[in-house]
Amino acid sequence: MSSNDSDSDVEMEPKPSTSKGKGKKKGDDGKPKRKRLQDYLDEKAAREVAERAEEQLRQRRRRGLADDEDDPEETTFPMINPFNFVKNKEIRHKQFKRMQTAKRKEEKATKKTRKLEGIPTNPTHTIESMREKDETTVANLEGEDQEEVMNDLANDEFCEYYQKSYEPRVMITFNATPHHVTRKFASLLQRMIPNASTFRRNKTQLKRVCKSAIRENFTDILVVNENRKKPEGLLLIHLPEGPTAHFKISNFKDLKDLKRKESDISTHRPEVILNNFTTRLGLTIGRMLGALFHYEPEFRGRRAVTFHNQRDYIFFRHHLYEFDKNGKRVKLRELGPRFTLKLRSLQVGLFDGKCGDYEWMITNKRHQMEGRRRFFL
Repeated sequence: MSSNDSDSDVEMEPKPSTSKGKGKKKGDDGKPKRKRLQDYLDEKAAREVAERAEEQLRQRRRRGLADDEDDPEETTFPMINPFNFVKNKEIRHKQFKRMQTAKRKEEKATKKTRKLEGIPTNPTHTIESMREKDETTVANLEGEDQEEVMNDLANDEFCEYYQKSYEPRVMITFNATPHHVTRKFASLLQRMIPNASTFRRNKTQLKRVCKSAIRENFTDILVVNENRKKPEGLLLIHLPEGPTAHFKISNFKDLKDLKRKESDISTHRPEVILNNFTTRLGLTIGRMLGALFHYEPEFRGRRAVTFHNQRDYIFFRHHLYEFDKNGKRVKLRELGPRFTLKLRSLQVGLFDGKCGDYEWMITNKRHQMEGRRRFFL
């Protein structure tokens, strides 16, 4: 027998297929798997529940009831989600997506009609808009019922500054061995605040620093405290008779973080914007922060410093604004730095850590009678 005949008699065994099956599952005959009877019953039950809910909603609207209003004559049953009857995950997901798109289209259509009819939109409720009313809130300083507030402001510690009787001089200091981040923060404050100087107090007590600053005709002292190699606290002392405010610093962003250069900050005196200081305590803090800067800004520099109070957090921003050719639109460019202040305490007079008289102090835990919507500034 020849070799060719022997080779032809050998049967080749089929190799097992290594490729994974793609697409839908198929039966033994290669056809796609059909739906079960239970799947059709589930879909039918879901449609019946949805139709029943829509019919009940139409009946309520005919009686003039709102969608969220309780009907005393109606027997309420627990809400059943119609999609729970659909056992197939893919079909349930498709139906849910279809319902979402229909709801989105309906909301878009109602918003368009409301805009065409000129109906104002409902205001969104925030914690700031739902804040509890404070007894010391000052709505309008020029009102006839604000004579007491105006008299207090005319005779407080900052009245001479707002009467433009002196130019502010600010001393910025820190501890003996500050970290380079703290030194950078102090140098940026010196760059932004006109007529400010930076000094290292080493281990000198703050009471002696205050006496020497009064002797050198400084009007304010800024003490930068650090914790874990970062600026953590800011002590603001108004000279010569106080008050003293202690702030917590958070979310400090350097010029490097904002991709800015220190050369972008010009030497012109900036404009100061104090926003949303509404209570008597807030007015004191706002006037205290405004007294750090010169009362006559140089508009040629187009610099603006903003202290924005929101939920007792004071956000600091530093911008450069520029008008277009028509003079109608304004472009803002943030110069930096950026940080947030939180008032911890307000002390009457100069700083005294042992026997100081505190006008206001924050508590670590809110009192049981205080709510989350009560703010003090």
